[in-house]
Amino acid sequence: MKKSVVLAYSGGLDTSVILGWLIDEGYDVHAVYVDLGQPCEDREAILAKAKKIGAKTSEIVDVQNEMCRDFAFPAVQFQAKYEGMYLLGTSLARPIISKVCLQKAKEYGAVAYAHGATGKGNDQCRFQLAAEALDPNVQIIAPWRIERFRKQFPGRSDMIKYCEKKKIPVKASLKKPYSNDENVLHISYEAGILEQLDVNGIESVEFGICVRPEQAPDKPELVSVSFQSGVPVAINGKKKNAVGIIKALNEIGGRNGVGLIDIVENRFVGMKSRGVYESPGMTLLYDAHRYVEQLTLDRDLMHLRDRLSPEFAEMVYYGFWYHAKMDALLAFIKETQKPVSGEVVLKLYKGNVSVETRESPNSLYDEGIATMEGGGAYNQDDPTGFLRIQGLPGRVQAKVRPRKF
Repeated sequence: MKKSVVLAYSGGLDTSVILGWLIDEGYDVHAVYVDLGQPCEDREAILAKAKKIGAKTSEIVDVQNEMCRDFAFPAVQFQAKYEGMYLLGTSLARPIISKVCLQKAKEYGAVAYAHGATGKGNDQCRFQLAAEALDPNVQIIAPWRIERFRKQFPGRSDMIKYCEKKKIPVKASLKKPYSNDENVLHISYEAGILEQLDVNGIESVEFGICVRPEQAPDKPELVSVSFQSGVPVAINGKKKNAVGIIKALNEIGGRNGVGLIDIVENRFVGMKSRGVYESPGMTLLYDAHRYVEQLTLDRDLMHLRDRLSPEFAEMVYYGFWYHAKMDALLAFIKETQKPVSGEVVLKLYKGNVSVETRESPNSLYDEGIATMEGGGAYNQDDPTGFLRIQGLPGRVQAKVRPRKF
């Protein structure tokens, strides 16, 4: 009896080739397409392709809402951006893919979990670290880390030629060799011509959700986002579930050219890589959430969260979602978000986002205290003693160690 393996199957170039290779290696392969709301993919065609290649079973597992609710929204609440720019769209998807594939491996009695991540990238870390945290006995098959696989397929062009020979349809081609990965949170683009830093990434990519800013409408568009305890609950007054929120904002932000970035980032394995990303919905969500927080969180709590934000982003990027430190961070952010309720209206124009209005029943903004007009509830005599106390250490040090000026 053949051993079986569960393959995290996207229907793209790498996993289509890997599916055939695993069959040649003597496995029964169960192809699992984890539905993360990939906006540009024909799911039924992907399942049919897996069966055509020779998968024993092929199925879709829909976790769109779970990913948005339990993975993406905490990232928004943390205002988490890896290296200040990347909104973690791919990173947030990987731990839930591993969880689903392990669940299916139990169901099928599979001996291993296989994925198509390369030995140079971050995804191999995210898949494996998540899987091993859930099942310490899991067997991982990562063909890109197996020498005989790499010898057979030394580059993407060889894989494309293999698919052409086997009549396996894939989106990549020798003419357009860059790679893309998509889910409802974003689409990422890398490799091929994008490895050349003198190539303009925004102009070179055919985007799946966004228009380029110069192609966006000549008239600004307003969009309102409502939050309840840090969780987005409505767009333009219409209540939606988690994935509905992201999809609605993708459509609105996408047609206004919002959320396009071109970055060189530091991978977990040590090298620098170049990526182009489109994240219209998440970009709007981050901005709207920050504006509500500015009203509802006190200074010290917000600053503490901001210091923890890069720590959270780094853990997500590296693949440590199922980790004791992450559990603690998620408990912390849930507590911080309790007062973060309100509505923000954003103005979108040719890739730019600004705030139009904001309001919250928990607002800490007091116009009577903040006003620069005369009177008000703030006594301007108070800072005299405050500043004398704050300045005391500096005055003492200045006497002992005078500074030249």
